[in-house]
Amino acid sequence: MNSVVIGSGFGGIAAALRLKAKGHNVTLIEKHKDLGGRARVFKKNGFIYDGGPTVITAPYLINELFELFQKNPNDYIKLTPLKVWYQFIFEDKSKFNYSGDENEMKRQIELINKEDAQGYEELVNFTKKIFDKGFTELADVPFDKPSVMMKQLPALLKLKSYKSVYSLVSSYIKNEKLRRMLSMHPLLVGGNPFTTTSIYGLILYLEKKWGIHYSMGGTGNIISGFEKLMNEEGITVIKGSEVTQIISNQNEITGVQLDNSKKIDANKVICNADPPGVYEKMLNGQSSNSLMFKWKKNRMEYSMGLFVYYFGTKKIYDNIEHHTIKFGNKYKEHLDDIFNHKKLNNDISYYLHRPTATDKSMAPDGHDCFYVLVPVPNNQSKIDWSLEGEKMKNLVVEKMEKDLMPNLKENIVEDFYLTPDYFEKDLNTKYGSGFSIQPKFSQSAYFRFHNKSEIYNNLYFVGAGTHPGAGVPGVLSSAKVLDKIL
Repeated sequence: MNSVVIGSGFGGIAAALRLKAKGHNVTLIEKHKDLGGRARVFKKNGFIYDGGPTVITAPYLINELFELFQKNPNDYIKLTPLKVWYQFIFEDKSKFNYSGDENEMKRQIELINKEDAQGYEELVNFTKKIFDKGFTELADVPFDKPSVMMKQLPALLKLKSYKSVYSLVSSYIKNEKLRRMLSMHPLLVGGNPFTTTSIYGLILYLEKKWGIHYSMGGTGNIISGFEKLMNEEGITVIKGSEVTQIISNQNEITGVQLDNSKKIDANKVICNADPPGVYEKMLNGQSSNSLMFKWKKNRMEYSMGLFVYYFGTKKIYDNIEHHTIKFGNKYKEHLDDIFNHKKLNNDISYYLHRPTATDKSMAPDGHDCFYVLVPVPNNQSKIDWSLEGEKMKNLVVEKMEKDLMPNLKENIVEDFYLTPDYFEKDLNTKYGSGFSIQPKFSQSAYFRFHNKSEIYNNLYFVGAGTHPGAGVPGVLSSAKVLDKIL
């Protein structure tokens, strides 16, 4: 059984390993010269920057892949639990250390609004119910038939899945600061808290169940550990070659064509590439003869884009936690601008990652290493990033200097940034979206792109655009869905 996996993000690698464990001959093809997809690594002058995900939750999903081959994950990777998960900083400069210490959480909540301590407890209990259903029971279930979705609808409605995450949180929490803090999780998977189905409230509980971890050496070290395992297990890994076409005979896939004009025969093709890109570019639009599928594809709404600024400093900013989330003044209006009006706004919120808070190896001696991620509109906005990129960088530096990091400008010794153009051109995502399609109820489970293609018999999908969705646990679970389908 020859299986080809296109793309080497977490989903693609997990699929390749699970196929190999089932006895398939597996070839993994990656267009870049390095593996990882969104989780690539950039190394510059002694600084190591993770390209993508930095918040590691549900580590058992990573460990499982080593255990499939009776390997000890600790021989390949080192995951360290963080004490403070996120430090939230509000516009009035007040701070909140968000962690798994429930007594400390309640103490801080009471300082902001006494009566919300009880509401917080009730919210956590409700998100556990969502988690038990949405994650434990359904995250690795194939949603490829309407009957599967229909069967789950009563339970999903009972869990108020028609509400947004923000609306669910607001029904328990009165204080606006706390509402923002406890409803921000959809942004970690590309959704607007005001429109994302409350099923994604399960992330709040998922973090509590296993904690938040950091991979020593960066998230890229997990990818390196997987690469070592794939080599040991005899998976063929081709780097620096792009699949330009998936070859089909009617609705059967027969192989793939690479950009160096080499062809590889395959009984199964698994795409970790973004589904709309696969259907529109690699299959030459052959899927368009299904009107139902065409309608589904055309009505999809895509996640926001990301502006990511990587920088190293010659000053060590000891006051900065590993993960910091800084809210702007306006929250809903800002998200409206990003998701609905597709325009830039100076009142930004941002996520700042400082791996050197935990791991000094990420920067040269006496230096600090960071990336700051700003949600921005995707490329449906027609924003010209060759003009706006530098302006956004200056705005972000200015904000961080004012909010958190005195004299930042004069201490930066190394920097570069990525815009939605990088996601569109280098990572082949539609409209340069950071997380493929948005996690709305009308785009969840059966309503996402299916893990087994709706059009072709032996074409499959893993990764952010398919079920269950974006985020490291989501894409790793998509490979478990594939496992069940096969």
